[in-house]
Formats: sequence, structure tokens, C-alpha cells
Amino acid sequence: MTLNTRNLGTDSSLTVSALGLGCMGMSEFYGTADEGEAIGTIHRALDLGVTLLDTADMYGPFTNEQLVGRAIASSQHGRDVVQIATKFGNERLPDGTRVGINGRPEYVHAACDASLARLGVDVIDLYYQHRVDKTVPIEETVGAMAELVTAGKVRHLGLSEASAATIRRAHATHPITALQTEYSLFTRDIEDEILPTIRELGIGLVPYSPLGRGLLTGTITESGGAAGDGDFRRSAYFPRFQGDALAANLALVDNVRALAEEKGATPGQVALAWVLAQGPDVVPIPGTKRTRYLEENVAAAAVQLTDDDLVALEKAVPRDAVAGDRYGDMSHIDA
Repeated sequence: MTLNTRNLGTDSSLTVSALGLGCMGMSEFYGTADEGEAIGTIHRALDLGVTLLDTADMYGPFTNEQLVGRAIASSQHGRDVVQIATKFGNERLPDGTRVGINGRPEYVHAACDASLARLGVDVIDLYYQHRVDKTVPIEETVGAMAELVTAGKVRHLGLSEASAATIRRAHATHPITALQTEYSLFTRDIEDEILPTIRELGIGLVPYSPLGRGLLTGTITESGGAAGDGDFRRSAYFPRFQGDALAANLALVDNVRALAEEKGATPGQVALAWVLAQGPDVVPIPGTKRTRYLEENVAAAAVQLTDDDLVALEKAVPRDAVAGDRYGDMSHIDA
């Protein structure tokens, strides 16, 4: 199948595939990396019409942007059919040391130039502030990002994990095209204030971890499963994967599995179909480094959920039933 497209943003609109590809795990965090397999997965994504590729300078660090750049350069598809989204703000050193969140204007410019060089392109389609720097007024950070648009280095601006108040201030400085934040059947807190705010302002939503970091695929088990040794999801930083919380969350996944079987689909496909059904301004970016999971995710776009299905899913996974915070340390989230 070939995916349809959706539009992110109204004041500064970007047309992208209805489903994007999160590339983070191809370089770090999700076990052993295999560049050949990763590049093959990106090539297959482009063949299937998945044209929004999501990366960030901190993934690797730095190596994921290089990988995405090599994959685009070696693809049979031209640069003009790809929408590259990358991010700055989570500052790391080459050895992986985390420096902190940086939204200073001079850093914005330096980070963008470095990303362009690693990606091997002249312009970034969607440039996000990865995390809000609470020590720098958002107007200053977005003002610097707007200068990148004027310079022709960036086409559209985005924010990630920003509060409703920050989003309003940012959008008043320069049109924001998309907000990237966690959203899935397992994480729905943005529905209270953030989602209504971005819809009022005409900002698109790009949910990351739309499969609950893999929990909703049904491939995670209490003994490990798809999240084996070397996988960061098994660390204390992700409470939903620990002990009793994991057992409780896997029971919710079983509920999704039962509904998926009725649809002739996998739990992950039904979970992705639920996210896609939340509106035409929603473009999830499930991450994978394997072609078979990519193809399964793309097939989710063909899963039709009725109103009754949506109600049943929300009963199967009550909003407040998920056990554990999504991060062990939530201090980096702009609340």
C-alpha cells in the first residue's frame, strides 16, 4: 500500500505522509545497531510512501543524522520527496555525555549548521526545539529559529514536549507548524489542555512513542521479549517497564490484543489506527529499525476503526489505568 498525506499546521503548512518514521532506535537506545538494516528500512519506508523521517542531533549522539543523510543520498527517491525533521536542544558531547537543555540563540544557529552538515542537505524541512530550556525565554529561542527560516536553512518550526502556555508564546513569535509529544492509548494527558491549544492555533500534532515504546505491540514480556539486554526501556528511567507496573500494563495490552484479533490485526496496528483516528492533523512517527515492523506499522493505516471500536479501545485501556510515569524523571518536561 501507499500512504495518504496529511497537513501539519495552517499558518506554515507542511504536507507529509500520514505516518512518519522515527529513526532514533537505529543508532541508540534499542539494543544493537545495524546500519545496513537501518538504511534498508528507510529505503523501504520511502518506497511505501513514508516520507517524514524523524531524527535529532542527540541520537547517537550525532550518528543518527549521519545515517539518515546517507540513507536519503543512496535512495532511488529524490530529496524533494522526503521531509526531514530533526531537533536541537538536548545538548550532548561526542562521547555521549549529557550537557543539559540548551535554547540559547547562539546555540540554535550552531546546532542547525551542524545538523545540516551531518545530514548532507541544504535545508531542514521541520526543525524542532527538542526540549524547552526553562532558563531562556521561549521568544528568544524561537526568534533564533525564525532567523534560520529567513536564512533559508529551515522551512518550518516545531516544538517538542512544550506546555500550552509555552506553545502560545512561541506561536506568537513565529508560526509553529507542529508539536511533537508523546501520545498513545497509554499516554493521553495532552488531551486536557495541549491538544485543544494547538488545534485552536492551527498547529499539527506529531505523536512520538505512539506504541507506548513498544508495549502496545504485544512483543514485550515480563522477562524481556523485544526489550532485551542493552535496551534502555529496561532501565529505571522507564517505570512502566518495571515490576508490578509492567505486569499491570501488559494486562491492558491483552485487552487490546483481544480487540485486534476481532479486526484481523495486530495489537500494534490497532493502537496506531487509534492514534490516526484522532484527527487529520495527527501524524504519528512510530520508530523501528526493521523492515518487517515498518511494514506492519504502515499496514495500520488500512485498519478501519468504527465509533464502537474506538469506544471499546478506550474502555480496554482506561486513560488513568496505565501504571507508572512515562519517565522516571519528569523534570525535563515543560509543564
